[in-house]
Amino acid sequence: MKQVIKFSLFSAIILFSSFILTRPADKPTLFLIGDSTVRNGHGKGDGGLWGWGSFLHEFFDTTKITVKNEALGGTSSRTFFNRGRWAAVLPQIRKGDYLIMQFGHNDNGPLDDTARARGTIKGTGDESKEIYNPITKQQEVVYSYGWYIKKMVQEAKEKGATVIVCSPIPRNDWKEGKVNRASEGYGKWAKEAALASGAFFLDLNTLIAEDYDVEGESKVRETYFNTQDHTHPIEAGARLNSAKVVEGIKSIKGLSLKKYLTKQAKK
Repeated sequence: MKQVIKFSLFSAIILFSSFILTRPADKPTLFLIGDSTVRNGHGKGDGGLWGWGSFLHEFFDTTKITVKNEALGGTSSRTFFNRGRWAAVLPQIRKGDYLIMQFGHNDNGPLDDTARARGTIKGTGDESKEIYNPITKQQEVVYSYGWYIKKMVQEAKEKGATVIVCSPIPRNDWKEGKVNRASEGYGKWAKEAALASGAFFLDLNTLIAEDYDVEGESKVRETYFNTQDHTHPIEAGARLNSAKVVEGIKSIKGLSLKKYLTKQAKK
């Protein structure tokens, strides 16, 4: 009887060890953070407007990676960081995960207005300004756009994630037949913050703008936007932007995220 018990226990140990060694590794997660141009409303086409993050999962093999859109409309880099959203995302990040961030559309505003108080100091430096925040009714030290980007990159990398910083998508604003670019503003600062923090940089603004210029102002206005909004694309525009994110991912040397794209997306 003792021999049978010993054999059974030994067999159980072998079987358990075999399970541990052969079970599939946990899937990594690709987290998306940003403003409403990444996830508008509840991410279901609220008001006919969409963010590109709502369609990005279609380009990935979701049996091998999970795509989680944690962007929140109305946020700047500052308010995403300060008002609880980043604190909710960061604990979810594990070693081997990926994070794509895109901010800038809401950073160009007052630091302490009574409506939103979401602006950041322009640039990527370490300068700061102490203000009274009329929204939170507390004193607050406000930093530069780049400071918040670098801070989130640093904290995500400390958790073992690979981080990609995007320049913000272009608005439906034109001058002399060319869509206005962010090359001297938040596009430039996004790149500087990415390089300074050791993140990958994806120049989404330029990728989309180049496509817009080819298609022309009239077609872009009619196809990708409605007449009442120059910032948030309709579904066709968001799908184009999502495809451009994938184009950027494929072009970045050394970015392992591309291995999780579907066979069709890799072509």
